[in-house]
Amino acid sequence: MSAHAPTAALADLRAAEYPGLPAGYLNAATHGLAPARTIAALRGALDAWAAGRPDTDGYETAVADARAAFARVTGVPASQVALASTVAGSVGLIAAALPQGAEVVAYQEDFSSLVHPFAARPDLRLRLVPLQDLAAAVRPGTALVAVSAAQSADGRVADLPAIRAAAAEHGARTLLDATQSMGWLPLDAADYDYVVCHGYKWLVSPHGACFLTVRPGAEPTLSPAFTGWYGADDPWGSCYGPITDLAPGARRFDARPAYLAYVGAAASLALIAEVGVAAIHAHDLALAERLRAGFTALGYAPVPGPSAIVAVPDVAPEVHRRLTDAGVAFSARAGNLRFAPHFYNTPADVDLALAAAA
Repeated sequence: MSAHAPTAALADLRAAEYPGLPAGYLNAATHGLAPARTIAALRGALDAWAAGRPDTDGYETAVADARAAFARVTGVPASQVALASTVAGSVGLIAAALPQGAEVVAYQEDFSSLVHPFAARPDLRLRLVPLQDLAAAVRPGTALVAVSAAQSADGRVADLPAIRAAAAEHGARTLLDATQSMGWLPLDAADYDYVVCHGYKWLVSPHGACFLTVRPGAEPTLSPAFTGWYGADDPWGSCYGPITDLAPGARRFDARPAYLAYVGAAASLALIAEVGVAAIHAHDLALAERLRAGFTALGYAPVPGPSAIVAVPDVAPEVHRRLTDAGVAFSARAGNLRFAPHFYNTPADVDLALAAAA
């Protein structure tokens, strides 16, 4: 895909789903922008609620549609997708079920929601290592290796094939946080025992729509002690007393969904599935490389690598102010100026940022 212009399909998509979007929003790593279809779905649900007609059946349809669309995007059957509420909650579900003394290997500066649930159990052996050493750190006796596919702080993409190979060699399970990657980086959730992903960033969904995939055979490693009525095989028939029959597959770990969040997620995830992660990947990386090349030409040293997250260290505060004054949306993380272009962006967004930074 050309670095100078989006494909005709993406240009048409921007016109239809993001009409009137001003230039400069380069912050999908903080919050993705909801498309028009998602806003319309949410408004319809809110209007019905305001009219005293909350549509529970419609909510349940949206939940099912969101689960199915997330499954399509991640390459697994819907039966392997559980509904979650937060990344930390899902990781906590995994951490709580590990046996005493189990060794967990993770990146030392990964996002706190992925690391802290293990650190909160002092009876686990948590080994924190540099990102580039993660695969080599997996050894006989390692129970789990956990990593974000793309790092929030600087955009670096983990060496996932090497990590999977090391885990397979030593019999360790794998946990992937895909919150900063799912939606732009092609990933197959079937390659990992667990994948957790909140949808409000690159999946352009509302806060509260979060997912956990569980590979077949890994279900017994998670405790059903956190399961409520929604994880029953017949949720509406299991509202009272102990649950007799849990749902099959990953659905037994469902968190009660925040209905409005999933109304929005169903629409947003359908769009991601329609466009295709491969096309988004090519588009986002082209814009990211344009940013890196531009900041390099200005004398900076952006963090290298094929990532849609662009991190530029050692940027003076006055540059931050100029970017803000120019209407550029970005973020500052771990000493880096961070940009995150997505499928609704064009080269004009990138050029606006580079002009302001010059």
